[in-house]
Amino acid sequence: MHSDVHLTLHHLTAAELRQAAAEAAHTDAAPTTPRTPIRVQLGWKMVEFGLKLAAPGASRTTLACRSASA
Repeated sequence: MHSDVHLTLHHLTAAELRQAAAEAAHTDAAPTTPRTPIRVQLGWKMVEFGLKLAAPGASRTTLACRSASA
């Protein structure tokens, strides 16, 4: 491919991307943030609790009391 053809294609793609970005910036709808599924939240809580249990010097009864009250 000749360098001038490659440069022309690059300019065309860049112009399309700029136009799409301008259209997206002018939309009135507020972006909605997807909520994290409950399975993901529960999974990360279990990982956090497991890491606390595996921490050296951590008392298991203290951790159980703290997690039950949270």
